[in-house]
Amino acid sequence: MSVCVNFFRPFTRFLVPFTLPRKRNNLYSTILQRYISSKIPAVTYPNNESTPPSEKLELDKWKTTMKSSVQEECVSTVSSSKDEDPLAATREFIEMWRLLGKEVPEHITEEELKTIMECVSKTAKKKYLKYLYVKEKQKKAKQIKKEMKAAAREEAKNVKLLETTEEDKQQNFLFLRLWDRNINIAMSWKGAQAMQFGQPLVFDMAYENYMKPKELQYTISQLLESEGWNRRNVDPFHIYFCNLKTDGAYHRELVKRYEEKWDKLLLTATEKSHVDLFPKDSIIYLTADSPNVMTTFRHDKVYIIGSFVDKKMQPGTSLAKAKRLNLATECLPLDKYLQWDTGNKNLTLDQMMRILLCLKNTGNWEEALKFVPKRKHTGFLEISQHSQEFIDRLKKAKTFNSFSKGSLNVCAQKKWLK
Repeated sequence: MSVCVNFFRPFTRFLVPFTLPRKRNNLYSTILQRYISSKIPAVTYPNNESTPPSEKLELDKWKTTMKSSVQEECVSTVSSSKDEDPLAATREFIEMWRLLGKEVPEHITEEELKTIMECVSKTAKKKYLKYLYVKEKQKKAKQIKKEMKAAAREEAKNVKLLETTEEDKQQNFLFLRLWDRNINIAMSWKGAQAMQFGQPLVFDMAYENYMKPKELQYTISQLLESEGWNRRNVDPFHIYFCNLKTDGAYHRELVKRYEEKWDKLLLTATEKSHVDLFPKDSIIYLTADSPNVMTTFRHDKVYIIGSFVDKKMQPGTSLAKAKRLNLATECLPLDKYLQWDTGNKNLTLDQMMRILLCLKNTGNWEEALKFVPKRKHTGFLEISQHSQEFIDRLKKAKTFNSFSKGSLNVCAQKKWLK
């Protein structure tokens, strides 16, 4: 029988159209059944009626119940551990949040734990933990970027070493190459000389109570910048940090920034006031609120700068302190040399440092005031035409250089520069 079916199978598509419609359908079905049965082996299926229908799992309800049980365990553990140790309870609370998949940092310090404990609400804790989480991610990204740059530099260095030949290595150069180590030694030598023979420059650190923590961080950043500019200068100042309280806000932030280099800095940090270290008649307090305008830089005076970043606009703070101590005050001649726009005339600590260093080395106000940000003024004031003609006549008569120092009246000098 199977031989007959196999023999007639190729002719079925020609014979089927000539059959009756009802018989045609039956023929189609029988041919298909026989063809399928001949190709695919029969498979026995278990009886569905004997097994009960499988119950549908409601996954959403299961998830909610599991989360609620975990949260209940979290709340119960935290409430039970609060009586024993609040820090341990806070740690367990954070660990539970991490298990729940919330944004929690991997490493938390004791200070951060205390800050979390001081948070009033659960939302505040969540926001602070998210802030720490984002901060930790940024730190990791910076570290990865730094390592990639270091690897790229090392690879470039190796490639350069492979490309260099023996003849290049044996070349003799005319100038001596200065390495970073030699430059640091030279700067340290200049700093040591400044501590013995240099002119003192005092930063008054008695303004902790006048600033917020963010303003204090800005102040420390500007102090670090000022110390760097002074160290790199040809003739640096001898820097004093006066009124610096041990374990105070200033001291903690400075130690945090400098780390182990704090004890190796070539400057003087003391809890004493500048009045106790220097005579009052040699002290000049630099403040923008002073009515006295600074005309020349004096090398025999001790200039004092207040370490104070004023974001809340508190005018007269440093001037009032100088008056209480009966100290002389001066301000920079910004209106005399610059076309000043509307706004305060307060400069940052690093800008003051660069201006004073330039005045100390050159004595030129135009060169020194170039360190004032250009966003605060529209340029330098030009000397009037009459004054310029007068100076030109003096130069032609060859009498300008014949005057001895101090023979010209101060009033006459002001008239020339007006």
